[in-house]
Amino acid sequence: MEVVMVDFQNISVGELMKGYQLDGLQYRCLHCDLVFCLHEVYPFHHKFLTAEGMVQVHIQQEHGTAFHALLQMDKKTSGLSEVQQEMLKLFYEGLSDKEITVESSVNNISTVRQHRFKLREKERQAKIFLALMQLLSEPNHYKIHRGATQVDERYSIEDKEREKVLQTYFKQGLDGSIETIPSKEKRKLIILQHILQRFTIGKVYTEKEVNMILKTVHEDFVTLRRYLIEYGFMDRNTDGSSYWVKE
Repeated sequence: MEVVMVDFQNISVGELMKGYQLDGLQYRCLHCDLVFCLHEVYPFHHKFLTAEGMVQVHIQQEHGTAFHALLQMDKKTSGLSEVQQEMLKLFYEGLSDKEITVESSVNNISTVRQHRFKLREKERQAKIFLALMQLLSEPNHYKIHRGATQVDERYSIEDKEREKVLQTYFKQGLDGSIETIPSKEKRKLIILQHILQRFTIGKVYTEKEVNMILKTVHEDFVTLRRYLIEYGFMDRNTDGSSYWVKE
């Protein structure tokens, strides 16, 4: 089975809780990148499992649970200290505060209770942060409307300006690639509108197909794909398996 890289930026909380993600036509383990093809069946203990059933078995056998797998992530990724990781593991196992003082490096019940309180506080803070980030990505936040067809006068684009920007970035022809993705909104909009011409209206694409097309534009196809969604040029279903151009 193919081993692939996982982009954690595009993984939902629900997928992290399961430990796997539906990525196009395959289920991918988030902790070792092992993939199971959606349209295949897998032999297991004298029976056959679907791809999703097999990735669930794989996580149980190789990683214990999604909880323990997440807990084993390094501090930079999880934001948890070693003591917090230890406390969460024992809380998950259902130990009482007194039992935790025996099983852990914390030997004081009041300290264990303090950790419980701080972790709940951290949960509340995380909810607020997630809400802020969600609001940050809402359509009304963008100076350019996410429908990408409605822009105010600050982003009106004349033909000469569009032509100049395209010639500047597509140095080897309009069917070629670009060296950099522009950071300025108006230039980015021009590039995205041009890229959209490589897709067919009414056709449904898999994520892999979208990636293949965007790779002909720039090696950072993940960023381009995200921009096309954020600015409303393309849409996708909830599991990210299908993409299409917005009419």
